[in-house]
Amino acid sequence: MLKEFSYKQFGNIEFSKKAMEETTPTSIAEHIKILFIPSGATIQVDFQEFNMKTDALLFINPKVIIKPCETINGQLIYFNRDFYCIEIHDQEVACDGILYNNVFEIPFINLDENQSKDVQIIIQEIKAEMINEDANTEEMLRILLKLIILKSTRIWKQQHQLFDNSQHADVQFLRRFSKLVEQHYKTHHTVADYAELLFVTPKNLSKKISLISKSTPNDIIKDRIILESKRLLAHTKMTVKEIAYSLNYEDDAYFIRFFTKHTGLSPVSFRKQF
Repeated sequence: MLKEFSYKQFGNIEFSKKAMEETTPTSIAEHIKILFIPSGATIQVDFQEFNMKTDALLFINPKVIIKPCETINGQLIYFNRDFYCIEIHDQEVACDGILYNNVFEIPFINLDENQSKDVQIIIQEIKAEMINEDANTEEMLRILLKLIILKSTRIWKQQHQLFDNSQHADVQFLRRFSKLVEQHYKTHHTVADYAELLFVTPKNLSKKISLISKSTPNDIIKDRIILESKRLLAHTKMTVKEIAYSLNYEDDAYFIRFFTKHTGLSPVSFRKQF
């Protein structure tokens, strides 16, 4: 079901093979999404498959490809930037770089039994509000959306042992690095580039990133470039040379070697899989 308030859009659909086949993926491709996935479900996110050991929430940027493999009772909430812009509202919820634009990991929030009940109650309230037509419906939906985001940001910090007020600066630093990589991965390819933007040494940057990630900053930057390369190869008709150029590699032969080294497949071989 989709609600429209002028240019603002907010929708909720069941996340299952049948429901997703009936929804045109391109119609919600540019929307920001929150997915509730029940324990035991199997889903595909971009090019990886995940089997959920617990109920979980997944926060999804536009253009990320998600597919249900085996799932029942999944719920997909989607909205456009006019309804709720993550970047603009970030001072309120502090989720940018954690739930969205997270370059450290795919942002699953694993829920315990009580947390899952809380989230499912909010989702039921959203469903009830979707059939309302009064003047407060838009704002009520926005409040319920923010409630899920706020609760999830809190859980993420607890799960990464960064919920202490004394670690606030560390969280802000990690968020800044994550957002910078998401903004600049096409043009900034080295750790030194990001260290300079963050006013720290590359060594200090690596030390701070190690708080939540086993990957080095260099790995994180390269992984983000590879992910975008895969998306462009799988979901567009751009040539390898055009993809290399779009990612600021003037020498497409260098890009092909880089991609092959990190994936074990040449760009052409990877594309053939899709």
